[in-house]
Amino acid sequence: MYIDETLSRLQAEGNMRRLPPDSRDSACLDLSGNDYLGIALRDDMRCEFLAEAAEHRYSMTASASRLLASRQTEFESLEKVISDAYGRPTLLFNSGYHANTGMIAALSADKHTLVVADKLVHASIIDGMRLGGAPIARFRHNDYTHLRHILATKAGGFRSVLIVAESIYSMDGDRADLHALVEAKESTPGAMLYVDEAHAVGTTGPCGLGLVQQEGLGGKVDIVVGTMGKALGGSGAYGVMDKRLKSFMVNKARSLIFSTALPPICAAWNRFVFERMQGMDNERSRLAQLSHALYDILGLEGEPSHIAPLIAGSPERALAISAELEKLGFHVLPIRTPTVPPGTDRLRFSLCASYTREQLSPLRDCINALKKGLK
Repeated sequence: MYIDETLSRLQAEGNMRRLPPDSRDSACLDLSGNDYLGIALRDDMRCEFLAEAAEHRYSMTASASRLLASRQTEFESLEKVISDAYGRPTLLFNSGYHANTGMIAALSADKHTLVVADKLVHASIIDGMRLGGAPIARFRHNDYTHLRHILATKAGGFRSVLIVAESIYSMDGDRADLHALVEAKESTPGAMLYVDEAHAVGTTGPCGLGLVQQEGLGGKVDIVVGTMGKALGGSGAYGVMDKRLKSFMVNKARSLIFSTALPPICAAWNRFVFERMQGMDNERSRLAQLSHALYDILGLEGEPSHIAPLIAGSPERALAISAELEKLGFHVLPIRTPTVPPGTDRLRFSLCASYTREQLSPLRDCINALKKGLK
């Protein structure tokens, strides 16, 4: 039977996934989450919001999709706060997955559009491209010569082109060259540029608004995607775009149209956090300092990031290293195929601004000892 064969194969390959147990009471330092600013650990913020929530009696459910829900105030308030920050209209989605599958599919729903995406874009973008059904081309990761070649040889046969990339990539923590992407877009008739900033929002740029804002390209990237579920300690995601595109998404993004909207209380919490996140420059500074420390510990080169990989090379070794680190006081879960390409199975370290250099320091000896086992 296909199900049994699949499970047996995954087990044999070392790629069987299981839901992890609750580890909140563990003494281990959690280096697998995406709570980059430490907001999820902030009892003071949570208590302040809950007092506000009790006063306003926010609903625990929207009870309908956004297009049918009777309660809109919390969604509109959140969208306004985000729009004011970016200077462009905003549309809220239930998650980054919903945002990418819904908007990418809506933009690539005909044979006259060519989608050109970085080879390492997130699975939600890949699923959106598949749902849209338009022809797809992939350029080598951060290889803009390859991107320009694809556009020069293929774009002319299409009415429109959608270029898709991330600003900070989730598995390696490396950055896209946004200026090169904008240049490629502007040299291609009918092209649009879509940038997912899931791992940049909160951590990067002025007021934590991401790499696009940091590079001064807000008006040149057609759609910027941000998430509330990582550095911002909430749930949901948003797309920043012009008024025309927002209207298009309201009518064509199926993940918006056919999903029950976020609970209003979640939208209210997102608004509460987004307003405060913009002033968290101290947390962003600490995160940057920790990034330098982690890169030094792991022996990595390049621009330090709050995400850092330790390549194991196989699922079995990734699992073994993760288990050893757990024994030594560090919770770092393995990342295996198909999340990453075969042969690049790894430990993905992600930082939290609430941590200290002293907490990370013992990791150096642990990593040095474990690295010997990788050779």
